[in-house]
Amino acid sequence: MKPLIPKRFTLLKGFVFLFIILSFILRVIFLIWNFSETDHGLIVLFTTFITGLFFDIGTVSFFVFIASLYFLLMPRRLMGSIVDRVICYTGFTIGVLIIFFSFFAEIIFWDEFQRRFNFIAVDYLVYTYEVVKNINESYPLPILIGGMGILVLFTVLLFKKSLIFKKTFESKDRFKLRLLPSVFVLGVALIFTLFVNNENAELSENRFNNELSKTGIYSFFAAFRNNELNYREFYKTENTESAFLKVKRNISTSQDSIFTSSKSIRRFIKNDLEERKPNVIFICIESLSAKYLGTFGNQKRLTPTLDSLAQVGISFDNLYATGTRTVRGMEAITLGIPPTPGRSIVKREKNQDLFTIGEVFKIKGYSRTFFYGGDGYFDNMDHFFSGNGFDIVDRGRGFLPSWDIVTDRKNIGDGEVTFENAWGVCDGDIYRKVLKEADIATAGGKPFFDFIMTTSNHKPYTYPDNKIDIPSGSGRIGAIKYTDFALHEFIQEAKKKTWFKNTVFVIMADHCASSAGRWELDVANYHIPGMIVNLEGTNAGHIDKLCSQIDVFPTLFAKLGWDYESNFFGKDVYKMERKDERAFIGNYRKLGLLKESGLMVLGDRKSAKFYRWDAKDNSLKALPLDDGFLKETISYFQVADYLYNHNGLKLKMDL
Repeated sequence: MKPLIPKRFTLLKGFVFLFIILSFILRVIFLIWNFSETDHGLIVLFTTFITGLFFDIGTVSFFVFIASLYFLLMPRRLMGSIVDRVICYTGFTIGVLIIFFSFFAEIIFWDEFQRRFNFIAVDYLVYTYEVVKNINESYPLPILIGGMGILVLFTVLLFKKSLIFKKTFESKDRFKLRLLPSVFVLGVALIFTLFVNNENAELSENRFNNELSKTGIYSFFAAFRNNELNYREFYKTENTESAFLKVKRNISTSQDSIFTSSKSIRRFIKNDLEERKPNVIFICIESLSAKYLGTFGNQKRLTPTLDSLAQVGISFDNLYATGTRTVRGMEAITLGIPPTPGRSIVKREKNQDLFTIGEVFKIKGYSRTFFYGGDGYFDNMDHFFSGNGFDIVDRGRGFLPSWDIVTDRKNIGDGEVTFENAWGVCDGDIYRKVLKEADIATAGGKPFFDFIMTTSNHKPYTYPDNKIDIPSGSGRIGAIKYTDFALHEFIQEAKKKTWFKNTVFVIMADHCASSAGRWELDVANYHIPGMIVNLEGTNAGHIDKLCSQIDVFPTLFAKLGWDYESNFFGKDVYKMERKDERAFIGNYRKLGLLKESGLMVLGDRKSAKFYRWDAKDNSLKALPLDDGFLKETISYFQVADYLYNHNGLKLKMDL
């Protein structure tokens, strides 16, 4: 009886077995890593691992497809020749290197995001300098590379010693015998290409189980293919005119003058207070969850400065980030828009000449400057902010594409840097640059609006020595404490300036330290701090209304007594009635609307799920769909997507 798998394919059989074993081990590691967050009943785990095996087989089929074609087409007389041996050894070594590299990279990625590879991993391919430097500063990279090299060499020698190579080279199987396994591999690869989506692994309500079911390499290429999602194709929709009517009704007040276009949210907002034009410094703090502040119950005294400012200013105590990355925070804050599926608008085409908060400041006579401690080309920040009227101050390294360079850029020079890591200069250095530029702007006689993006609260969590009592590089806790310390230094130095009394400070996180949790959208992991400080004539207070990043600047504009044209979904929170309170949360695939304790989640397979959220234990209970809530949710996200794709976010609309 002839064997089902011919002798010539012994090497491929061994490679497949190796891949599946390593995938299984990695899945077990991740299970143990987040065991308390995972549903680990026997049936659930069996389903998780069987699904994982299914995706492992599909993934490895792409590896062995090319090799199977080679084995199929190689003439019998050349089997076992020097050329055949060189090609087999080289191809096998490269394949083993790829899977070991992938598994090591997955562990690093899981440590940061508690997920398989996704669109973040795809984006990071573009920014190799920062990413590689960050990994080198966060992990013992020489040991990892050396260990990986040893494992590859050991595997090749093991396969040689076990006679797998010998059997492969000795084979003289006929073409017909080699055809069947080649066709089978091709069939599996085609099935996964045409009919299987990465989302098919998501069979559980528990996000960790769904991530365990996936295979990292397959997830990576799925994210690469789906980096942008067409809303109308993938999500629930309703009549466009009806959607606009719902959104207009929800975002406008009796004082607003709605412009006549039926497919626009452009309106003129009137405020009753006397208009004032203080300087405005906005500090967007990297990865700061509300749970780290003493204001929200943390007992470790990590943020005495922020806690103190929250007591003397306006504190948004029930504020939620729209997304899980810096560019999502920037998108929400500058454009006042709910998240759209796929990539952030900051990184898309058609992101120039948009109606941003910067335009409101411009009309009021302000200069506008974006400060970033890293290189502004990262995440397309330079292109986005310069294309929307901001001057740029960053740690540019001089290798930006020509269309990204702003001729009047004021880079942070080497003489102004006391400490930097992979992501840029420390917060203390960027604040000193802000102070210097604020002095220059004041001398020019115009009020200024500064947008500052900090970097210190990011892995590898390194910062200048002898600033706080936690050693640099020891973890996020130290980075948070240093971030707060640098802010304290900045405020104290600012108080010495002539412009301080006439300057408002807006402080808000871009997103939480981690959004990962057991739920598809883990609500508690979107809760961020936000505050407005030093606003003369305004009483301090804590706002407990449920609100979103998109609402902070409309609230500030109202407090300044500004009448202005708006294209924002955000509102003055003081004018929100209880029924109007809401927050938008999402990732690149899931879009959620939170109102009171209800959470509606739209998925990219035209799905919708409705939950009751219990804030006490951050649990979600599935509920039957609420039709009114569903239509409201669809309207917000559909209108946001429509405006972007039909130039409705532009300074000049073309609807």
